[in-house]
Amino acid sequence: MTNDIPSRILEHGLNAGNPETFAGKYHCFNLLYYEEFQYVNDAIAREKEIKKWRRDKKEQLINSVNPEWRFLNKELGLYPFGDYADERNIKNRR
Repeated sequence: MTNDIPSRILEHGLNAGNPETFAGKYHCFNLLYYEEFQYVNDAIAREKEIKKWRRDKKEQLINSVNPEWRFLNKELGLYPFGDYADERNIKNRR
């Protein structure tokens, strides 16, 4: 959960390849899905709910709003990082 998506994406991108962080170890810096909330408590509750889901249910959620699995970084004015920014690679990492 964050209140500053651009900074969060940048933080993840700068950690690319760092095995001490989850984002760095798994090269997690391309945004596929996000939700916006007015109240932080609602956002935290939703994040906890989604974290309990199985992977296939999470993929269904992404597919419901982003069936092509486009990286949303560019649409939000965020820079994609490294070779992992190539959208064609997403199917190989799922």
